[in-house]
Amino acid sequence: MQARLLLEDGTLFTGKAFGSEGSSVGEVVFNTGITGYQEVLSDPSYCGQIVTMTYPLIGNYGIARDDFESIRPYIHGFVVREHEVVPSNWRAEYSLDSLLKEYGIIGISGIDTRMLTRRIRHHGVMKGILTTSGVRLEELMEQLKATPLMTDQVSRVSTKSVFASPGSKERVVLVDFGSKSGILRDLTKRGCDVVVVPQDTTAEQIRRLAPDGILLSNGPGDPKDVPHAAKMIAELLGEFPIFGICLGHQLFALASGADTEKLKFGHRGGNHPVKDLQTGRCYITSQNHGYTVKEESIAGTELEVTHINNNDRTIEGLKHKQHPAFSVQYHPEAAPGPFDSSYLFDDFLSMIREHKISRPQQPRQAQIAAAYKAGSGAPAFASKGELHYAEK
Repeated sequence: MQARLLLEDGTLFTGKAFGSEGSSVGEVVFNTGITGYQEVLSDPSYCGQIVTMTYPLIGNYGIARDDFESIRPYIHGFVVREHEVVPSNWRAEYSLDSLLKEYGIIGISGIDTRMLTRRIRHHGVMKGILTTSGVRLEELMEQLKATPLMTDQVSRVSTKSVFASPGSKERVVLVDFGSKSGILRDLTKRGCDVVVVPQDTTAEQIRRLAPDGILLSNGPGDPKDVPHAAKMIAELLGEFPIFGICLGHQLFALASGADTEKLKFGHRGGNHPVKDLQTGRCYITSQNHGYTVKEESIAGTELEVTHINNNDRTIEGLKHKQHPAFSVQYHPEAAPGPFDSSYLFDDFLSMIREHKISRPQQPRQAQIAAAYKAGSGAPAFASKGELHYAEK
């Protein structure tokens, strides 16, 4: 079956369809990873996007359920040079084609992905429509123009209810803006008592969970589309240690008075060099984002730049000068080969412990009882004999 990808500038690519049938509109982006197509497919940060893989052979090692970064894929289309129909890998449970069919995602293969990537790099990301229908090109362009890009991606991918991954050490509230499962894995393997909350959780609701620290997850889209999140962060800044990743980094910047802007074509892949300004060391990082913190907006805030991108000098890390809070634009939980950046989770936990020493807190049971008495919370679930609270 034939598939077509039409860009908003009129560029048309015709190839072979795989996966589901139909039509889908999204922002056309590219990822430079050589491996990891399953992690790309299941990363919630790609919600609303048609993803092009620059590596030419995709699908050769199939799909293994254990490698998913979320419960399901959220991308709006998948573009590859060559799609391997029969995977060769003892761990493979099913094929790439089967996965896309299961979740209604259209794939296209056999097109010049190098040309497409160069076009995006030159002109910037743009809207596109991927279709298996045979409608005339003029009608397809009208459909593309009439369909706006999504702005509610975060609410689509975030958990709808509070849940816990119990541990014996620090309690971390993970605010899910589209979190990859790798973040939860890194926290739980360090013994953290993790409580995952929806993206629209208020500052007061988080206080009732009596956290030792707060982690702001990655997620899709423009950080300015979730202003309630920046408001929540601003209210809690200085009260609890905070660590932001990717979208969480951008929201932390907005909450601290800085600004963000859209990149021409974003950073997506597993080989982006990032320099630590304090040590001078360069880390090879995994990234997936289309927005960045504006460098000139840092002036006049209490933020300090800690990391920069060695390719384009954009901001990759921030810390607050007065409060225990820091963030990075890249993904320390991802391991596209090196494990360079996993130390950031240890730094976060060290920050939490230092904060406890400098500001002794009452026992958690008393904290929860005081927060419940002051608010209108109701018990949501229990973990290790402690009550967690959410709004009625």
